[in-house]
Amino acid sequence: QVQLVESGGGLVQAGGSLRLSCAASKIIFSVVTMGWFRRPPGKQRELVATITSGGATKYADSVKGRFTISRDNAKNTVYLQMDSLKPEDTAVYYCYTKVTDDIWGQGTQVTVSS
Repeated sequence: QVQLVESGGGLVQAGGSLRLSCAASKIIFSVVTMGWFRRPPGKQRELVATITSGGATKYADSVKGRFTISRDNAKNTVYLQMDSLKPEDTAVYYCYTKVTDDIWGQGTQVTVSS
């Protein structure tokens, strides 16, 4: 079955940067749209960014200009470069795709200290 495995989370000070990675297996990665979601403490999961098979990107207003989503089809991996991090970016970040069903990674914690 399809698997998504995130990595790269951690603790960073406000203004710092992190890069998340999501490796996909057992999927024709190059043809699917990939996305990053996050769940802040005590809140609902929310969309952060998506990237289509053709490389078109969309971002939540809250991260525009600070986060960049990208993909490497040769490595079956999608990335989320997060710059100028703010305490409100603290959340568990999830990688997502949809084949016949929704597929989620296990999540990676990002904590931004003020």
